[in-house]
Amino acid sequence: MTIWAIGDIQGCFDSLQRLLDKCRFDPAQDQLWMVGDLVNRGPQSLETLRFIRSLGASAITVLGNHDLYLLMVAANAVPRRGKDDTLDPIFAAPDVADLLDWLKTQPLAHAQVLDGQRYVMVHAGLLPEWTADDALALSAEVSRHLRGPQFAPFLNALWGDSPLGWHKQLNELDRARVIVNAMTRMRFCSKQGVMDLKIKGKPENAPVGHVPWFEVPGRKTAKDTLVVGHWSALGLKMTPNLVALDSGCLWGGHLTAVSLPEREVIQVSCTTCR
Repeated sequence: MTIWAIGDIQGCFDSLQRLLDKCRFDPAQDQLWMVGDLVNRGPQSLETLRFIRSLGASAITVLGNHDLYLLMVAANAVPRRGKDDTLDPIFAAPDVADLLDWLKTQPLAHAQVLDGQRYVMVHAGLLPEWTADDALALSAEVSRHLRGPQFAPFLNALWGDSPLGWHKQLNELDRARVIVNAMTRMRFCSKQGVMDLKIKGKPENAPVGHVPWFEVPGRKTAKDTLVVGHWSALGLKMTPNLVALDSGCLWGGHLTAVSLPEREVIQVSCTTCR
């Protein structure tokens, strides 16, 4: 079996199909790890959702910020984004309820040991004080809300940037907002674990007092390997303990697959996605 970790698709379904063909992906024996942002801005979000859902256990998906945006729009929790929002075909589809119900069951974090090394997949990143076990527990905490009867009010409460840091005395909804913002939106944080959610540029553009989240000294997942997406300005980046996969397919870059744990890299050009 080959495990292929796939970067942000964002509705670039044709690029995904070309990439999987190039990987010789066989759902009967291989597995995909999807780092989130399956949908939005690209032209084929509906086809992407249907395909990933159809793979069943052959695809493991974590939620990205655009996937949560889809759920928030469906729950009337946020306003639509205008021309950058390409979700209308999903809402017009006869199977929209099934697709949204499936999306709500996807976690924020996944962890698995491969060849003796623990791999942790999230869309964006993890705060430095969180262990991998913490990440799984916090992901499950959010999932209980998404799968529960009060998911719409919960999604309403998720919108916002504050608080920017974690402490155990946070109330339930503030806890959830920090968890979601760290795992689906974070790029930079301070050595004390305070996020900056405004700056979206390259790592060298870090705001004063902040560094890329994976460079915080002493973070508790430093010995695990984090598999992430979200940061197209970072591009494909691989270190002993990081596999960052957002290589800007939506923006005319590449869609990237990396085999785990072997780290074979396969890419396709995405110049025709938008």
